[in-house]
Amino acid sequence: MSFLIWPGAALSLIGLIGLIWCIILAGKARKAQLDSTAMTARLQKLVAMNMGALALSTIGLMMVVIGILLG
Repeated sequence: MSFLIWPGAALSLIGLIGLIWCIILAGKARKAQLDSTAMTARLQKLVAMNMGALALSTIGLMMVVIGILLG
């Protein structure tokens, strides 16, 4: 089952990059000094992206652990 380790690591890395991207976008939104409705709309989009990146990273880590345990 070692074939699960490298793709899982790649998925985890992609998810981590997505999480870092969300942090950068949230910082840019904060610096933009938007009104409350525009800030809420932007952050709602970021929450969806953040959850997707977190899920991708979690799935990748599960693949790595399963690959290690079964390999």
